[in-house]
Amino acid sequence: MDNIDDFMVTRTPTATRPLLGLTVLVVEDSRFACEAVRMLCLRSGARIRRADSLASARKHLSVYRPTVVIVDVGLPDGSGLALIQSLSQGLPRIDVILGTSGDPGSEDKVIAAGADGFIGKPIASLAEFQAAVLLHLPPHRQPRGPRLINHEQIEPDMLAYRDDLTHAADVLEHDESPQTLDYVTQFLSGVATSAKDKDMQEAVRRLIAERKAGHAAKSGLADLTRMVNTRLSAASGF
Repeated sequence: MDNIDDFMVTRTPTATRPLLGLTVLVVEDSRFACEAVRMLCLRSGARIRRADSLASARKHLSVYRPTVVIVDVGLPDGSGLALIQSLSQGLPRIDVILGTSGDPGSEDKVIAAGADGFIGKPIASLAEFQAAVLLHLPPHRQPRGPRLINHEQIEPDMLAYRDDLTHAADVLEHDESPQTLDYVTQFLSGVATSAKDKDMQEAVRRLIAERKAGHAAKSGLADLTRMVNTRLSAASGF
C-alpha cells in the first residue's frame, strides 16, 4: 500500500496552515457534514478524500494510506466502529484515527474501538478541528514554533443540506424496515445536529423513543417524513 504523500511533494506545516502536507480521508455519508470537513481541511492546508460508506472507504484504503481518517459512527452499510477497530489494529497504523457522531454518547464507544479521539457534530470550529488532529500527530508532522489560533466557524453550503434531505426522503419512501429506520434516524440526527435544526432533532428523538418503547412508531415516522419533505421544499430555492 502506498502513502498518497509519496506521489506529491510533502510541504512543511506553517503557523497559519498547520495541517499542510497531510491527507485526510473522511468516511461520512452526510454531504453537509463532509462539506464542513472539506472547508476545515482547506483552511488548514490538508488534502481531503471522501468515502460515503464502509465499502468505499476500504477501496480508498486499498490504494493509499492517508495521514488522518475521520469516521462517522453511522454509515449506510454498517457501523463506523468496525472500521475504526480495523484501522487501529492495522500495521503500519494510520497516524490519526478520529470518530465522529451527532450523538455525544458515542464518544466512549469510539475510544473503546481504538480511535485516538472524538469530534462531536456539528464540526464547525476551525481551532477545535485543528487541535483534534494536531493532538495526536507525531512530532515530525507538527508545525514548528507558535501556532496562530483561528476561531473561525465554518458554515457549509446549504446545497449539501438539500442533498442530505433528498437522500433521507428517498430512503424513507422506499423502505421502512427496522434496519432502515435505525440508519435513517441516526443519519438525520447527525444532519439535524450539523445544521442546528432543533425541531428535526426533537422529531428524531421522538421517533427513537417510540421505537424503544415498542410502539409501531407510525406517528413519529409520519411527523419526521413530513418535516423532511417540508424542509426539502424550502431548500429547493438554494
